[in-house]
Amino acid sequence: MQSVEFPEFSFSSPLAGTIIDLERLRSDLGGGTTHPAVFSQLKSLFQLMASIMSARIEGNRTSIVDAVEGAAASSSGDKSSPTEGVQEILNLQEATAFIDRVVEPGSPITHSLVRELHKIAVQGLVREGDSTPGSYRTTEVAIGGSTHTSPSPVAVQGDTSELLDFANQPVKQSFDLLKVAIAHHRFVWIHPFGNGNGRVCRLFTYAIMVSQGFSDSGMYRAINPTSVFGADGSRYYRMLEEADSLLPDAILGWCQDLLDGILGDMQKFNKLSDKSFVLNRLLRPAIKRGMDVGAFSAHEAAVLDVVANLTEVKAADLASALPGSIPTRSQQIRKLVEKKLIQPIAEGKRTYRLVMAPGPLTPFIIRQLDELGFLPSILKDDFA
Repeated sequence: MQSVEFPEFSFSSPLAGTIIDLERLRSDLGGGTTHPAVFSQLKSLFQLMASIMSARIEGNRTSIVDAVEGAAASSSGDKSSPTEGVQEILNLQEATAFIDRVVEPGSPITHSLVRELHKIAVQGLVREGDSTPGSYRTTEVAIGGSTHTSPSPVAVQGDTSELLDFANQPVKQSFDLLKVAIAHHRFVWIHPFGNGNGRVCRLFTYAIMVSQGFSDSGMYRAINPTSVFGADGSRYYRMLEEADSLLPDAILGWCQDLLDGILGDMQKFNKLSDKSFVLNRLLRPAIKRGMDVGAFSAHEAAVLDVVANLTEVKAADLASALPGSIPTRSQQIRKLVEKKLIQPIAEGKRTYRLVMAPGPLTPFIIRQLDELGFLPSILKDDFA
């Protein structure tokens, strides 16, 4: 196998300019006026969207509403069996949560991590499953719609080891995302599993970003490159196909495309560091949209507006929206918690915040994100 290495490029090339812009923006992120708890909620929302997108890239047509309802049922301990489409999304959610639990800045990306991601991603699936979850393939495999011939199964372990060595080697911080782009392509080039390679590759890519420190703040936690891949699925596959030649110019073309997409996403996310933008352009319009279609009452919308404005509230903060006696207010708060419109900040606490995802408000926030230009094309069918 040709070694995984950085192709040479001119520092006057567009790619170099993109790298400089990314480094400048990365150093600026993490500040702002948005409360960290809101970033945590936004992170959960964007991770859910990333899981839906990753599944859709592979042909899953589960609607956003069905995915949100499935995620909400799962988080509440519902033991009923979801459809395979919803289960695929829930698996990706679980795999992403696994990355967030076990990968820290500086953590190496290992064979055991990659295999565990595959095991989680394909568990319980039939059409999109694998007969050997968590194991590298032992047979030849064809990539649908591609002329690329993947390495022999006897080469998979060694080729993947070489890829992981590359992914774990220290580089200048400004080259972190260039390494991400190269590693993403080489993973699908190897195609180490019998099925599920695309989904696991996108999880693998996110894991590398977390290990690089794109998790040091609530802002970074929201950044998942899957949204870039979902912006134009046909282009995504075409650029990967061109890079399969392993020619330097083709690899650099793929890198340019991915880094431009990540830069665009980071520029959008930078807007979310402004509390006023989040409150007045995202949350309040989403609450009104939900009220207008009858998803919740004007009375409930008034409570949600107070919570959105204050971020975290106690019962007394809701007196204007929930007039009446203290016991009556407590009873109304319990109903809002049961409906998954608000939730305690921690078990046993009587301080509350919005439920952005998954819950009844989620589809309306996503719809508003679409209005603001945050939604990639692969999710837009729900709003056609």
